[in-house]
Amino acid sequence: MKLSYDNNERVTIEVEDHVAQVRLVRGDKMNALDPDMFEAILRAQFALSKSEGVRAVVLSGEGRAFCAGLDLASMATVGENEITPITERTYGNANKYQEVSVGWRKLPMPVIAAVHGVCFGGGLQIASGADIRIAHPETRMAIMELKWGIVPDMGGFLLWQGTVRDDVLRKLVYTYEEFTGEEALKLGLATEVSDEPLARATELAHTIADRSPDAIREAKGLFGSYLNHTPDEILMEESVRQQRLMGTKNQMEAVASQMAKRKGKFED
Repeated sequence: MKLSYDNNERVTIEVEDHVAQVRLVRGDKMNALDPDMFEAILRAQFALSKSEGVRAVVLSGEGRAFCAGLDLASMATVGENEITPITERTYGNANKYQEVSVGWRKLPMPVIAAVHGVCFGGGLQIASGADIRIAHPETRMAIMELKWGIVPDMGGFLLWQGTVRDDVLRKLVYTYEEFTGEEALKLGLATEVSDEPLARATELAHTIADRSPDAIREAKGLFGSYLNHTPDEILMEESVRQQRLMGTKNQMEAVASQMAKRKGKFED
């Protein structure tokens, strides 16, 4: 299993049994987002996109919080010093601040966010980029940007499509009121709640890692496109991806392992 990434003072990656544990490691600042954190997340995403053998990712934060959002003190002069306007697409369809959130959706393997403590603003948008979010029921959460006279602009509006009812989302954005992890489950911003979100996210990641990696990746590809495609395009996309899987070594192993009631032995 190959992963070219040097752990640093903002983000670490540890891989075991095909699961990558990605952790924000600025615990003294509740993992608030400063320029170094943005760059570290982008480097981690790039490393994962090129990895061999990573089948699922768990995204978490050290210490008391998942991520408290922007570190306003360190980001105050970023706009003034920014060489490239944020309207320019420097990462495909996104700028770098959007990519730290939507980049998790672009990875070929599923990403599970383990959310605890505080998850505000940009932190919530990053968590929203995960395929699945496991939140502690008492996590403090908010779409916080309007408090500071700005709008959510790290991909949130794209990522919240299909998860939060439109009028509810408008209320959360306009008022920036806090809600709990338990409430996030009802709103659609959390997938599950757990008193041990990291342990539950890791358990789920290992379950996914035991499935055929080819089928998982093709399924994630379908999820990445189906909301914005026409019915005809969705039907064709299903057929194209299915055709790529049928009769392959991993697909045949999936059938054989199910028939024999044993764990599959898949190749990456």
